[in-house]
Amino acid sequence: MKVWIAVLMSILCWQSSAKAVCPAWSPARAHEEISHLQQQVKQWDDDYWKKGKSDVEDGVYDQLSARLAQWQRCFGEETSGDAMPPPLSGTVIHPVAHTGVPKLADKNALRLWMHEHSDLWVQPKVDGVAVTLVYRDGKLIKAISRGNGLKGEDWTQKIRLIPSVPQSVSGVLANSTLQGEIFLQREGHIQQQMGGMNARSKVAGILMRQDNSDTLHSLGVFIWAWPDGPQLMAERLQQLAAAGFALTQKYTLAVKSADEVERARNEWWKTKLPFVTDGVVVRAAKEPESRHWLPGQADWLIAWKYQPVAQVTEVNAIQFAVGKSGKISVVASLAPVMLDDKKVQRVNIGSVRRWQEWDIAPGDQILVSLAGQGIPRIDEVVWRGAERTKPTPPENRFNALTCYFASDVCQEQFISRLVWLGSKQVLGLEGIGEAGWRSLHQTHRFEHIFSWLSLTPAQLQHTPGIAKSKSEQLWHQFNLARKQPFTRWVMAMGIPLTRVALNANDLSSWEQLLQRSEQYWQQLPGTGLRRASQVMEWKNNAQIKMLGNWLAAQQITGFVP
Repeated sequence: MKVWIAVLMSILCWQSSAKAVCPAWSPARAHEEISHLQQQVKQWDDDYWKKGKSDVEDGVYDQLSARLAQWQRCFGEETSGDAMPPPLSGTVIHPVAHTGVPKLADKNALRLWMHEHSDLWVQPKVDGVAVTLVYRDGKLIKAISRGNGLKGEDWTQKIRLIPSVPQSVSGVLANSTLQGEIFLQREGHIQQQMGGMNARSKVAGILMRQDNSDTLHSLGVFIWAWPDGPQLMAERLQQLAAAGFALTQKYTLAVKSADEVERARNEWWKTKLPFVTDGVVVRAAKEPESRHWLPGQADWLIAWKYQPVAQVTEVNAIQFAVGKSGKISVVASLAPVMLDDKKVQRVNIGSVRRWQEWDIAPGDQILVSLAGQGIPRIDEVVWRGAERTKPTPPENRFNALTCYFASDVCQEQFISRLVWLGSKQVLGLEGIGEAGWRSLHQTHRFEHIFSWLSLTPAQLQHTPGIAKSKSEQLWHQFNLARKQPFTRWVMAMGIPLTRVALNANDLSSWEQLLQRSEQYWQQLPGTGLRRASQVMEWKNNAQIKMLGNWLAAQQITGFVP
């Protein structure tokens, strides 16, 4: 049974990191793209380990490293593994190997794992740099960076300058090896609001720099492992707290279910903490003897990381849309990604000029997050592929007075006008959106934006993709639209006035509207010379006059002479 549980857990974890199917690349293209990203990750690693700095956010680094591993698996290339590469000069042997922490995808995977373990405890996954502290005869004699888990760098002199790290201990700790996290001390850090702050790289930078005793005072330590320590977790925590490692006891909680872990995870996500976190670690109190510890071989603890506030995802395609005013906007179609509880598959880039400034092509990796009201936005282009082909935007031949009548070149703006006039603030046609309008237009070949008024119940019923009940609903909605006030129909025709200005005028008929002078329009709220001139151009447009006559023939209120 345990074997099958382990297999299932591995599948869940792999699905979480892969997030997508394998790219449809030729072997040559795959090798080029993998090598390209591999070189960049290596450069980031070198900067991190040699210089203690990073030009990339930790979350972006983690996600792009996972993407690299996914591509390597897809095309049978050797994977670089999840652990960060060791510093080139790391030669100090760890008394006990750093195992690393396996990561689970979600609560269901956690529940499966917990079913196979007992005496479980949860801790915040403190975001910093891992370290080994070696005490002999009560004195701190060695501090070693994680490195590759077996060997690391000698950080003893640096760690001795961190006031929060006890330099001497007593009792059972006098001859002990401890593993923990050197972190950036924070006052009231709320992860949900403040994010990761690139804490890992900041800590590494402080430890790498020379002559920085003052900045070392900003660091703290959180002990998360005491190899071969007391059997009982409660005793372990008490001894650590007495020795000066109080945070471990304060932030280690006994748990019996995935629900309890989730509650602690949510609490630490929203509450004030003295450190940056990126999830939680669940560990069994019973651990194997330290001589059996090996990098990547821990089965007595797991991590359940927070979902990043921003996610890296791939651009599948670049699409161009023409709005009702004729403006061309650019939309990126994305590999689906979850942000909070929202599945994001598209993001609006903006104008063609903005798209060109972003320099985004299919295959690029972008960082997306949610802006106000849950609207997806692009934060950054984090990776551009080795082979890039950008589509050509459509010619900018559209404006506020084009595409009231259907044509091949007007397809997108024409549909945008239909979506607009059917919206709640205009004619309020419930139950029909962009897809519905496209189906109706494709089947019945509308001549203009109001052609739907002449559709019969039979025509609606025989529209592909529209069920009988739906067609009856649309027929009812179209009939109700005939009773909408005159100003609503004028809005549907795209008059360049605000709703406030329309409500402030005394117009009740199309004939009155055509007779009004430019000076009249200028007097309306929020309507200056420029907008008044636009209204005059609009009402004198031949297509607008044709639509007015057609609505009159349909006996629409306000248009009948």
